[in-house]
Amino acid sequence: MSSMIPKIRIGGFEFSNRLFVGTGKYATYEVMQQSLAACGCEVVTVAVRRERLMDTTGRNILDFIDPQQYTLLPNTAGCFTADDAIRTARLGRELLEGLENPGASWVKLEVLGDKKTLLPDPLGTLEALKVLKAEGFAVLCYTSDDPIMAMRLKEAGADAVMPAGSPIGSGQGVLNPSAIRIILEQLKEGDAAYPIIVDAGVGTASDVAIAMELGADGVLLNTGIAGAKDPVRMAVAMRQALEAGYLAHHAGRIPRKLYATASSPIEGVIGVKE
Repeated sequence: MSSMIPKIRIGGFEFSNRLFVGTGKYATYEVMQQSLAACGCEVVTVAVRRERLMDTTGRNILDFIDPQQYTLLPNTAGCFTADDAIRTARLGRELLEGLENPGASWVKLEVLGDKKTLLPDPLGTLEALKVLKAEGFAVLCYTSDDPIMAMRLKEAGADAVMPAGSPIGSGQGVLNPSAIRIILEQLKEGDAAYPIIVDAGVGTASDVAIAMELGADGVLLNTGIAGAKDPVRMAVAMRQALEAGYLAHHAGRIPRKLYATASSPIEGVIGVKE
């Protein structure tokens, strides 16, 4: 990651790379391993449910992720009730404590509303968040792009809020940039360092750049790399897009104007009458 991009801090963790990458949907664990290396990520999120830890031949996904190189972020993907998410988070903590990975102390919380849309259940998410915080977890909350819900999660103790750019795996990018901007403005008011990570819906590198240009602190994605024709090349593109988007946001874009503005002044040009 560029030396011009400062580290991100979340729940006691600190990372140089602001790209968080998932491990599902890859054709093979070998391709996943190569893609993680290509994007340079430091955080790898893993679905804790047992069926996601093994491939069809019985190989364990954790054999392809070096726990000394990556901080693992257990997630509760596939949970549709608060109770299920809480149990899964606890299982993830036990699993990573056995690996002596620092990721045992945090969790990416997902409580989904239904299997068709995979949109978050706001009430279930808030319920699970309160329980997990009471148990000492650092919690990163997946949510919709609703600014009010995002504020409620922060108030309830979420260590980071992760609004969806668009539905999980849809590849539609950031469908409602205005909502993301409002979330950023409201949650960072008086607390500029509070982390907002855009999560879900990334289809290609430009989606990452747009999220970062809006002012997001990072992007979490999975399908955009795993589902690409060449995942390793796409992983590199995602890394570069994140850097470009972050730098562009903090450099400050020029105002949009209806009419042209000459790049060079015309005053004093030969042949121009005053």
